[in-house]
Amino acid sequence: MDQVSGDVLPRAALRGLIEHMRRRLYLLGAVFLVGFVGGYPAATEIIEWLVENDGYLPEGVHIIILQPMEAVLLRLNIAAKIGLACVALAILMDFGWNGRKILSEAYRRKFVPTGGGVGGLLFVLFSMTVLAAAGAAYSDGILIPMLLEYLSEDAAASGLESTWQLQAWIGFIVGLFFASVVGFQVPLAVLLMLRYELIERTSITENREILWFSALAFGALLSPPDPLSLFLVGGPVLVLLEVALILDRITTRG
Repeated sequence: MDQVSGDVLPRAALRGLIEHMRRRLYLLGAVFLVGFVGGYPAATEIIEWLVENDGYLPEGVHIIILQPMEAVLLRLNIAAKIGLACVALAILMDFGWNGRKILSEAYRRKFVPTGGGVGGLLFVLFSMTVLAAAGAAYSDGILIPMLLEYLSEDAAASGLESTWQLQAWIGFIVGLFFASVVGFQVPLAVLLMLRYELIERTSITENREILWFSALAFGALLSPPDPLSLFLVGGPVLVLLEVALILDRITTRG
């Protein structure tokens, strides 16, 4: 295996993944476009639901609109997030279907692929659904209410009146929601790469600090830019990553 000590991904596997993703660029672009176009009208429903949902509006907080284009920009932002989420899920589905093929091409092996196919795709679809539901439940029940209440109480403790801009408020909520749904898929991606031998378990355990930092950085990219959001989004991903390693160890021994 073309792997330098300390590498998380073998170089051959990395080249294979990059080449495979290059061949999928137009398809992924089409997936994003479909998600974006379909997500724009859905964004209107999402905004209306959030405005009418008292659970996301702490007591004493007032929502204001500062510019006429704010609602339009907000819908575009939500539609873009839906498109990106569709791309991430499409990549996982593609990997579940073609994982062994990517491996054989990466190492230029002439063998009949095992795994992947319909079985791999069904496994990915089931796992994605469970993890997405878990991420949505975590975001809706714990993450969003906790952070909104914290921000409201922090402003009240400073003697400030809690007046939030519509775009910032809904953007904050939607960002956390999609960060949880997409972030919770990271352990599935790691488990698939372990199963298809694109990475080895020792590569993960020896580079655990790098992966922890990457998970937190991933949370920072997806979540609003404050330390508490970073920890609350990245923390569950780290826990699920360790669960994925344990699950791979148990099933591999079996």
